[in-house]
Amino acid sequence: MATSETHYTLPLPSFDRPVKLLIVVAPYYKDIADNLVAGARAIAADCGAECDLIEVPGALEVPTAIAIAERQAKYDGYVALGCVIRGETTHYDTVCNDSSRAISLLGLQGACIGNGILTVENRPQAEVRADPAGQNKGGGAAAAALHLIALSRTWAGQTKGIGFRA
Repeated sequence: MATSETHYTLPLPSFDRPVKLLIVVAPYYKDIADNLVAGARAIAADCGAECDLIEVPGALEVPTAIAIAERQAKYDGYVALGCVIRGETTHYDTVCNDSSRAISLLGLQGACIGNGILTVENRPQAEVRADPAGQNKGGGAAAAALHLIALSRTWAGQTKGIGFRA
């Protein structure tokens, strides 16, 4: 069982310039979403990051909102939060796969995103994962975004020396 395993967690990065995160949450399961947000906000605060929060109807809309913000707003990174609990149809698979794939594609295009959209079999699994005093997956998603922002800032302005000089 995964709860008996120990995992290494990277220390949180530190920043010399302010960090601004956008938390995008699908509050379909409001209590679970609220716990994910609380965990994300706490980790962001530990790094001194400022957070804005927006809500979208469902997990499929989370990456779209992030894409819009990436094009039109000024955020250093994003935290994607929500919960998808398996039901009786294949809709679960579609939502899980498509939201995850869209977030991954945004990341490959350069957006610093921590993915905290839970994909679980049942509500008790979601509750444990969302609980800031439990597995704190919202906090983990915020930490992932913060680590990517730090990495991005480390390499900002560096070139590979390829191309033409004036």
